Amino acid sequence: MPIPDRFHIAADHEHARDAAERLFAVVKQQLIAVLPKTSEFLHIGATSVPGCLTKGDLDIVVRVEREDFQATEAALAARYARNSGSVRTNEFAAFEDSACMPHLGIQLTVKGGEFDVFHRFAAALRADPALVRRYNELKRAHDGQPMDCYRAAKDAFVTNALRGVSAERGNERAE
Repeated sequence: MPIPDRFHIAADHEHARDAAERLFAVVKQQLIAVLPKTSEFLHIGATSVPGCLTKGDLDIVVRVEREDFQATEAALAARYARNSGSVRTNEFAAFEDSACMPHLGIQLTVKGGEFDVFHRFAAALRADPALVRRYNELKRAHDGQPMDCYRAAKDAFVTNALRGVSAERGNERAE
């Protein structure tokens, strides 16, 4: 059994990916029934990216309009525990369900808000096999290491990856 405060790569990525996809379908249907119609539900974790190493958990982002944020946050808080290790603002809240198999993480963001980047990072990974290779290298380097160290390295990696995507978009517009 892995030590909870350490990062561990899943032993079977395809099994983890399949389990995450099945859980995503179930959770999405449950949330569609109780959240605003304008909500967008996206599977955004490593299990959503072919070839990406994963811990084996499911990460979902729920993107909502600014005016729907408070009601959506309240509805999620009634169903899930808050992720105490995450920031909470008037544009972002995180929830989790560690009893789910696999572990479930839900990020709630305001569309266009400061924290509305999860889907962009997943899309960048899906579009760039070299980025996935570098991300996998980071994960291998942190396998078995303290979760805080992994998260700090991951945050820096994501920030740099999104800067690269933004720079590429700027270059495309200039051409």
